[in-house]
Amino acid sequence: MNVSLFTPLDWTIVVLYFVAIGGIAWWVMKQKQKTAIDYFLASRHVAWYIIGASIFASNIGSEHVVGLASTGVKSGVAFAHYELHSWCVLLLGWVFMPFYLRSKVFTMPEFLELRFNSTSRWFLSLMSLVVYVLTKVSVTVFAGAVVFQSLMGIDFWIGALIIVIITGIYTAAGGLKAVVYTDAMHSVVLLIGSITVTLVALFTAGGWNNVVESVTPEKLNMFPKFIDWQNPSWFGLLLASPIVGIWYWCTDQCIVQRTLTAINESHARRGTIYAAYLKLFPFFIFLIPGVIAVALKNQGILTYEDPNTVFPTMVATLLPIGVRGIVAGGLLAALMSSLAAVFNGCSTLFTMDIYQKIKPNASQSELVQAGRIATIVVVALGIIWIPILRKLSGSLYEYLQNVQAFIAPPITAVFLLGIFWKRINGNGALTALITGFVLGMIKLTLESVAKNATGFFGDIANFNFLYFAPLLFAFCVILMVVISLLTPAPTAEKLKGLTFASLTAEDKAESRASWNKWDVINTIIIIGIIVLVMIYFSPLGVAR
Repeated sequence: MNVSLFTPLDWTIVVLYFVAIGGIAWWVMKQKQKTAIDYFLASRHVAWYIIGASIFASNIGSEHVVGLASTGVKSGVAFAHYELHSWCVLLLGWVFMPFYLRSKVFTMPEFLELRFNSTSRWFLSLMSLVVYVLTKVSVTVFAGAVVFQSLMGIDFWIGALIIVIITGIYTAAGGLKAVVYTDAMHSVVLLIGSITVTLVALFTAGGWNNVVESVTPEKLNMFPKFIDWQNPSWFGLLLASPIVGIWYWCTDQCIVQRTLTAINESHARRGTIYAAYLKLFPFFIFLIPGVIAVALKNQGILTYEDPNTVFPTMVATLLPIGVRGIVAGGLLAALMSSLAAVFNGCSTLFTMDIYQKIKPNASQSELVQAGRIATIVVVALGIIWIPILRKLSGSLYEYLQNVQAFIAPPITAVFLLGIFWKRINGNGALTALITGFVLGMIKLTLESVAKNATGFFGDIANFNFLYFAPLLFAFCVILMVVISLLTPAPTAEKLKGLTFASLTAEDKAESRASWNKWDVINTIIIIGIIVLVMIYFSPLGVAR
């Protein structure tokens, strides 16, 4: 992309945005970070609107902005099931979050230790750290570097280094408080910028009716072929997306850690409701622009070759001077917020689940220092991965969903059954976690090396991830139940307050006092919007 498309005014706006972020981070860093609660959980004193904005900003990284538009170009709205996961965010607030707050944990693996055993905690901690570095860090940095190169004319490698280093500095120095408060600003800029791109693109295409007429009907169908063992189908999406969604929104450290900062259960739940409202936007402002881009290309207005460059290409060619700078700020916001979430999540996992286990007598200041060093190490690993990032091909978003489908099933199974059925024990949970992870990694390896093979291994390699995920989930559930029933049940004292069946009267009364009718009304509204969108983009909907 010609750098001249980015004018001095655009650059000025971007620089001012960085100055504002730096100011917020500096303000937070000047405040005392004496204890682990201060550094990793923002002193547990964050309000609902900051929590909601931070959850949203942590979720929407450059891989969403770049990848969702790419997916819109390639597959239309078929993968929208993953972006209508506001109901999963609600599930976090209404079902899972009270257990996490009640147990006063720092991490999700720590919750598994309380519910099951310490080995489960160790395994999930190490597994999460490896997965974060290999997937979230790498894909986020890759997508951000694509934005820098396509929109701003900055070399891919230089852009990747800038991304990792700047985000790492303020995350390491300010901890989670710096992350959540900068996220609040990131979310505003991201929404303004992305809505602007969508509206301008829609206007350029001649309105929504022109878009519908300019693309094939398949692009506007959320329910493609019922079953297709090697390609996306609505049955596969219907089965796989809830498994991945519950894992990501209800058990993933990077997301759940935001709710753990809440003042109380009421603020935590309302934060998830606010985040659920915000989560409705990506479908309209990231995925739909990809469909609009197809219409613009068919109309001869827009030109692109690589689907991964569609969104920055739209920004560079459709938006006027100055506005590009605002949108670029939104893209950078998406990038920095999601990357900061991963850095901070890794730091918390390493410090509280590994370092503190090795050094149980470590002081609070030592834990904070260990967290900062862990962040720097993750930043370094992100830089080391940069040389292989460009080997990623196809749609980033589909790639990410593919990998997550191999990771999510055992974790979702363990957390779900862990809180809903008190008979599940540590033996069953650990067996399911290890076996599920090994099977997922075998599938991922075969996809990488045996795509063109024939016979048994070739069939497994080409078996679509949308069907693999529910099959692996079902296998893990059965395995966990069988092993648990064959081994001793956990004690009542072990389960106290950690499952629905073991809640005390005080626990139930406290949770009931934390919500009111407006929380319920807003929850119903969000679910209603999801249902209407799915109806509209169905074979019987208006979009057809």
